[in-house]
Amino acid sequence: MERPEPELIRQSWRAVSRSPLEHGTVLFARLFALEPDLLPLFKYEGCQFSSPEDCLSSPEFLDHIRKVMLVIDAAVTNVEDLSSLEEYLAGLGKKHQAVGVKLSSFSTVGESLLYMLERCLGPAFTPATRAAWSQLYGAVVQAMSRGWDGE
Repeated sequence: MERPEPELIRQSWRAVSRSPLEHGTVLFARLFALEPDLLPLFKYEGCQFSSPEDCLSSPEFLDHIRKVMLVIDAAVTNVEDLSSLEEYLAGLGKKHQAVGVKLSSFSTVGESLLYMLERCLGPAFTPATRAAWSQLYGAVVQAMSRGWDGE
């Protein structure tokens, strides 16, 4: 697999990482719009959210958004040596499988990530930048999928 273009990734991430919660909320709002079936997977203390808006404004979910953005941040930091994150990402995959996330949902997460980057960067989100992020995200999902059992 070709390695993503590190400089394009780092440069574009700089703009996003200034306000991770704001951009992470855009990512998840898009995700719930594309795949509403994911909403019921987010339960805190047995309570289910009645709408994506309820979910996106809950403190527990905002904490989840922060964690997701930190994982992306770690991937950006280690873009030239993703293998150093392999064990961590496989463990993350296992956790997601345990709560009922299907591997196929990660392609929707990828679309939502690209959507968020495009919204954040505007014209700076060039085809080359999009391709670099697609490669990076693909590599992250591949590493996470090692944590899945028999899917």
